[in-house]
Formats: sequence, structure tokens, C-alpha cells
Amino acid sequence: MNTLFKDVFGIFKFAEGLYAGIRKALVPPKAYSWQTFLYLSVFSWALSFFAIGYIKDIIAFFGWLFLIAGTAWYTTQDPLRVPGTFMPVGAVITGFLVSVFAFGNQKDVITPITIVFWPTISALITAIPEFIEGTDTDAKAKIPKPEDRQRIIILVASSMLLSCWIQFYFVMDHWFQQYPSLQADTFKRSTFVVRTEERAKIPQNGAVILEKLQPIVEEQINQTSWSEVEKWLLPENHRVETLGRQVIQKNLGKYEEKDLWRVEARVDNTQSGYKSGYILDLLSIWIGPSSNPRGYYLKKSCRIEQIPATSNSGNKITVAEIKCDRASKLIAGSPPPRR
Repeated sequence: MNTLFKDVFGIFKFAEGLYAGIRKALVPPKAYSWQTFLYLSVFSWALSFFAIGYIKDIIAFFGWLFLIAGTAWYTTQDPLRVPGTFMPVGAVITGFLVSVFAFGNQKDVITPITIVFWPTISALITAIPEFIEGTDTDAKAKIPKPEDRQRIIILVASSMLLSCWIQFYFVMDHWFQQYPSLQADTFKRSTFVVRTEERAKIPQNGAVILEKLQPIVEEQINQTSWSEVEKWLLPENHRVETLGRQVIQKNLGKYEEKDLWRVEARVDNTQSGYKSGYILDLLSIWIGPSSNPRGYYLKKSCRIEQIPATSNSGNKITVAEIKCDRASKLIAGSPPPRR
């Protein structure tokens, strides 16, 4: 019996010690503490799940404020410095929360602008206490000493420079996504843009235009009467240009660079014995920025020849046959003039 009482008493003693440890870890030592702000933050977010409309947004807004205040308070009690600076690690954490709160949204909590402003906001949070003296309840503004001002200016300026480089990365990434043709030419000799993957030798979108345009042109010319083909090739009809705009809109619609491509045609006469023919050059011309002042264009040549055929009525007629190059050629400089 005594053993049973000892075991029960031991269990109660262990439970009491466990409860005391949990209570000490969770219950703030006083009402005005960083733990109180964090608990208010959790409480506000829990309430926001049950609210609707603008009330939900207001509660969530205060939840963010409580989280930022509690985190800033906790991380500045015994600050750990970022190596080589006087910036506390807590300021970096608080700066991230402030940036997310200011520039994030429900769809994307972390956005490019959140990352861009993060270093600058962290530096400003680090600098603010340097302009305040006194206690939490009795504080007043002050002007930092000259040596402190120098440290603050260097820290804030360095953080702003880092923000600029981060913004530069996002700008370049956007350009490469919306203007992929820049990778093949404009930045091929860049000293500040380094590609981690193999660079395309020719602008892929320019090649896509000609690859998609070729079968359309072949369909309209192949087995068509020779007289109709000659009318089709007249420069004033602009048949290739019209088809080119349609191809660009259909295949490059998701790229902003679609407005920097245009399609033109060049037609030359050829003579083979008693037969006449034509060389049709399909050109996709880049009118955007280029490392070459005269720009560049891609060309796919097609040979159009006469072949004899029989009409449905049994009469002998002459129709056209077209054969195009398999690959497009990249040519630096301006396209040849129209003839």
C-alpha cells in the first residue's frame, strides 16, 4: 500500500513540475511583455478566421501589428549582430515581417517587391533606436554622435544598394521571360549578366515565326496556277506581311516582345532554261535593342518553280511548286531593300 501511495505521489509531483515548467514558459512574467504581443497576434488571427468582410481585414491588420511588435521586442533584448555590421539579426527578421505586411497579398505572401525592400527596411529599423534615448515610458528624440551618424549612413546606403541589385535581378528576369530574344544577342557579351544555362545561338521566337509561317505559305502556293502565284507574290499585296502578323499574334501572344518582330518578304526572279521561277525569302526582322547598331533578322529561302499539271477538265496547265530551306539563317545587319 505504501508503495502505491509513493507511486501516485510521484506521478502528481511529476505532473506538478511539468505544469510549472509549461506555465513558466508560456505565461508572461508581466502583462507588458513581448509574449503578450505574440499571444494577441495569435488571438487576432484566430478571430479573423471567423470574421467576414472588412472586420476580418481589420482584425488581421492588428494581428500583423502585434506580431511585428512582439518579434521586434524579443529579438532586441539580447541582440545578435549580423557579422561585420551593427545590425541586429532581430532587425532583419522584423524587417522581413514589415515588408511582407506592407507589400504582400493574400495570393502571394512573398512578392518580388517584398524581397526588394527587405534590406532597406531592416536598415531603417536598425537606425531608428539611434535617434531615441530614454526608457520605454520616458523616451525622447536625440541626434546621434558624428561617428554614429557615419555608421548609420553607411548601413542604410549599403542596404539601399543591395535593394537596387535585387530589383535589378527581378527586372532582368522579367526581361528574359518576356523578351527571350535578348538572350541570344543583346546580352551575349554582357559583363554583368551571367547565364547558367547554354545560350541559344539564334533567337528562338524569330525562328518560330518562320517555322509556323512556312507551311501556311506552302499551302497557299503549292499546286496553285502560275498566274495566281505571280499575283500572290506582288509586293503591293502584302500577303506575307499579313500572314506574318497573324502568326506572331498566335504564337508569341504571351510575350511582350511580340511587338518587336515584323515579317517581310523579298522576291527575286530566277531563270532555269525555258522555265522562270522565283526565290521567296521569308524574313522575321527584330526591331528591338541589339548589340549590332543595324540590328539583325532571320531568313528562310523558298524556291518557287513551274511544273506541268492537268486540270479537272483534262487541260494542260502550269502550277507552282515550292520548296523551302529546313532551317532559318541568322543574319546581322539590316534586311535588303525591296525590289
